[in-house]
Amino acid sequence: MSENRSDENQKGMLFIISAPSGAGKTTLCNALRKRFPELDYSISHTTRAPRKNEVDGRDYYFISEEEFKEKRNRGEWAEWAKVHGHYYGTCAKALNAALDAGKSILLDIDVEGARQIKSVYPKSTAIFIMPPSMKILEERLRSRETDSEEDIVNRTRHARKEIASKHFYDHVIVNDRLEDGIEDLCSLIGEYMAENNQS
Repeated sequence: MSENRSDENQKGMLFIISAPSGAGKTTLCNALRKRFPELDYSISHTTRAPRKNEVDGRDYYFISEEEFKEKRNRGEWAEWAKVHGHYYGTCAKALNAALDAGKSILLDIDVEGARQIKSVYPKSTAIFIMPPSMKILEERLRSRETDSEEDIVNRTRHARKEIASKHFYDHVIVNDRLEDGIEDLCSLIGEYMAENNQS
């Protein structure tokens, strides 16, 4: 992970979005990016294989585990984590360059990565997306039809651990009705963006 840096003179804002798998985070982030096209999206690197309809360089940068570990050893990640057997990381150089240029960034990362980012960029805003219940979360995971039964069990177990960390976040949004979840997230980000523009 990169060294701690002062963000006193940081021009751009950094928004962290985390959620258990199946909580609707990707859908909410896509809606947020449409509402705020000036908000840059930080594309994570991952060692997992692309899912159906995922595109390299748009959804993730798909790299080998060997390349990921080489970058980790060189300190190139602002944050990194191993989730569900695969590595995920955010490029520190790209993140710092965007923030220093005055761009506001959206980071879609897990709980462990959020803690790392908060330690390096303490002025970042962390938002946790909650499912309305574990039952609904499991139903959403099954409806995706992308995970095996074993994966669903593991993701559900991991979700409970992530939800237990929700108090670390600056804001918690329950994504029950999608339209309400989108509006809650967009309103929250809008307030921060407006405040930043006035300062």
